[in-house]
Amino acid sequence: MLTGMTERDWEITLEVFDAVQSARGEPGHDDRKFLEAIHYFSVHNITWRSLPKAYGNWNSVWKRFWRLSRSGVFEAFFQFLAECSETAHLVQFFDSTTARAHVSAAGAKGGSNIRRSAARAAASPPKSTSRPISTDAPLDFHLTGGEASDSTQFETSLDIGPDIRPRIAVTDKGYDSEANRAAARARGITPVIPRRENSKHRGRFFPKRLYKLRARVEQTIGKLKRFKRVAMRCEKTAVSYSAIVSFACGLILVKSVHTA
Repeated sequence: MLTGMTERDWEITLEVFDAVQSARGEPGHDDRKFLEAIHYFSVHNITWRSLPKAYGNWNSVWKRFWRLSRSGVFEAFFQFLAECSETAHLVQFFDSTTARAHVSAAGAKGGSNIRRSAARAAASPPKSTSRPISTDAPLDFHLTGGEASDSTQFETSLDIGPDIRPRIAVTDKGYDSEANRAAARARGITPVIPRRENSKHRGRFFPKRLYKLRARVEQTIGKLKRFKRVAMRCEKTAVSYSAIVSFACGLILVKSVHTA
């Protein structure tokens, strides 16, 4: 099961979670039980009230999640793991996917359609693993309105994620524009972007073999959407949704990269 967690996975998760909190844990709280509750909640897309009693009082879990999501702990959790992955130094892939808001997301500011856009996935093999692994793992994301064009988000995508400049950025033709190519080159990054059918520059050399590897970012998005809470977008606010996506991305990194 791709969303299942081993004991080793939980050890890494708890270590990073402790590191990114303002204080090391919270008195009277069981971090392991709390994170298992958020994992169950994210994978099965249940309501907070439906959390199994084994995870404790659902209202206490929700209040802690609400507090931590607004303090950016889950984003820090994901960022910490991404920065330590050592997989972003060569090739990065960019793509977007739409997660239409579920009917239960209505009723709060920020509850309109939000797209999880500009996923960054590493193609270079990790240096700190002890067994063969899949190299497709998320490095960062940002949320936009569902109507936002992929092309307009390219420069933002180049600037998010770990503080490591890749040599190559690979996208689909939705990002095709001379402005985007210029933005990548200005950062010392070689853009690998296929031309649209009506492009005047179509027919120039294009590295097709490298471009075939772009399937990795699509596979990463597929992994992320195994967390049903991400795929169905039931959160009422962008802050809560960002926290759920960050947590899911962090767990994917734990399972895919941090295995040494």
